[in-house]
Amino acid sequence: MSILTPPELVWLMAATAKGDQAAFERLYAATRAKLFGVVLRILRRNDLAEEVMQEAYLKVWRNAGGFDPAVSSPITWMVAIARNLAIDHVRRKSETSIEDEPKAMEVAGDNPDPLAGQELTEELKRLLGCVGKLEPERQRLVLLAYYDGWSREQLAVKIDKPINTVKTWLRRSLIEIRECLGS
Repeated sequence: MSILTPPELVWLMAATAKGDQAAFERLYAATRAKLFGVVLRILRRNDLAEEVMQEAYLKVWRNAGGFDPAVSSPITWMVAIARNLAIDHVRRKSETSIEDEPKAMEVAGDNPDPLAGQELTEELKRLLGCVGKLEPERQRLVLLAYYDGWSREQLAVKIDKPINTVKTWLRRSLIEIRECLGS
């Protein structure tokens, strides 16, 4: 299949949002190599990558209506979905039972922080600290928008607020995070 232009991908995404299976098949054919490369780079196993790809395209099918071409390109939106699912898969698979890892008993007893056993970069620690300074509702909005990939429209429905309020809260939250990281 030939490489599609961004406007063609936007059109296919809109048609997919309306339940057009043929458009979804074209979208899949045009993007699967890129997404598979991203997922395989994270998971390093074909079988796991194929599993995550299935989840990713199912999520694309279900959430195509939430895609906003003003925010990102279709491929960027889809790569974010696939990448996040692959990272979630790695996190789930890397969890070991206490029997498999005796040192886990020591960590579990001393520190209730779920991230205690994982190394965090200083940058990530700073970012999480800054997000943690936001009001709880705004923390939730930021995480849903930028970690889970929710659209502004989906967020507005979820919290029962006007879309302009959601946009303002997200903008202000990002400014606060940026200022916190700068200090």
